[in-house]
Amino acid sequence: MSQPSTTLGYALFATRWLQAPLYFGLVAAQGVYVYKFFNELWNLILRCVTGQANETYVMLAVLKLVDVVMIANLLIMVIVGGYETFVSRIGLQGHRDQPEWLSHVNSNVLKVKLATAIVGISSVHLLQMFVDVHHTSQHALLWGTVIHMAFIASAAILAYMSGPMADHGDRSHKGHGPAQGQGGADGGHACSTTVPAEFATSAAATRAPVPSQVPVPAQATGSYLSSPPYENSSPYENRNPSSYDSYDSYETGAETRIRAARFPSRKQLEEFDEDHPRDFDREGLARLGKLDFVAARRNVVFVGPPGTGKTHLAVGLGVRACQAGHQVLFATAAQWAARLTEARAAGRLAEELAALDAHPLLIVDEVGYTPFDADTAQLFFQLVAHRYERSSLIVTADRPLGRWDEIFGGAAPAMVDRLAHHAEIVRLEGDSYRMRRATSAWAE
Repeated sequence: MSQPSTTLGYALFATRWLQAPLYFGLVAAQGVYVYKFFNELWNLILRCVTGQANETYVMLAVLKLVDVVMIANLLIMVIVGGYETFVSRIGLQGHRDQPEWLSHVNSNVLKVKLATAIVGISSVHLLQMFVDVHHTSQHALLWGTVIHMAFIASAAILAYMSGPMADHGDRSHKGHGPAQGQGGADGGHACSTTVPAEFATSAAATRAPVPSQVPVPAQATGSYLSSPPYENSSPYENRNPSSYDSYDSYETGAETRIRAARFPSRKQLEEFDEDHPRDFDREGLARLGKLDFVAARRNVVFVGPPGTGKTHLAVGLGVRACQAGHQVLFATAAQWAARLTEARAAGRLAEELAALDAHPLLIVDEVGYTPFDADTAQLFFQLVAHRYERSSLIVTADRPLGRWDEIFGGAAPAMVDRLAHHAEIVRLEGDSYRMRRATSAWAE
């Protein structure tokens, strides 16, 4: 893109700040409703104390207070959610009072929440009319009911349409999924930076269009709907990526995101055996399970020997992030190396890194199972540096960050500096879960 075009685009994008005064105007409106609330409350207290308030008046006054609060809630959703969506990220950085819905807010979510809030406000207004039915004309009751039903119908239609629109957006990113092999986390299998034969299928063969032609595994073109359910096995065992549970032909947005993430298996955080590791931060895992680190654009690094459940936890967080509305991509370190190497060879490394920005969370599994040459190490550094304070990474490694020079050589210090600056380091100590099962079976 030429420099004038880039400058013009940035200038147009900067006009979003014209909306900022509008949101501060809504803050002033919020103040007006605060005044109205306490004015109504004071009048209610005075009339109750002086004996001038009957039951109907009290009920109507309370409904007015509820109405004011609901409108104030609607305002705060528009102020915070709208500013975050259309103007600029607020950057709460994991603030303890951050609203749950703000972590995955988008224009679709915001519209549905506003519609449901309007229905709630309309319900309160209609209830006020029926409570004071003796002073309300039949004409007003009729049109109040019709308007309320119109609000309900429009909210239902909007909610129905938002599902297909979200699914369409998710499917448009399916081609971004990184290639993956059969080995899951902590599998102990040797990894190679060369591209496996199964990567021969180009991204053009997938059904969804992709901004960059990235190879995907051959098994990615198979049908998940006809796959058999998982067999009973260890929570840390490697499973075939095509063995997802069968489900109905209608796919929710969460299921689409989970499939697009290309996890080696589908695991839940609740399935993790917390008693197996000798040393494990359970409170830290519960904190991570809230996904605040994704909203705050922080990283997570799981460190421990093979078989201690690092990949299980990484996939569990990834699945939960998909369910919360985030786009996620999973691949082993060797597969990420192959993907980035191909992008660099094609002269589109910058475009590839920019395309990955559409995914708030990337998972890099099995770091440390094989060292990388200097060129590949530089590619990993560019990936980490590009996402620094911009998006989140989950990394699983078999050795602490202080020994990453054994993997990435001279690129390690700068990479670790950026990765660990805003990161939660989770250490797992213990014997391999798989070896424990194998030993038990041999003993029997």
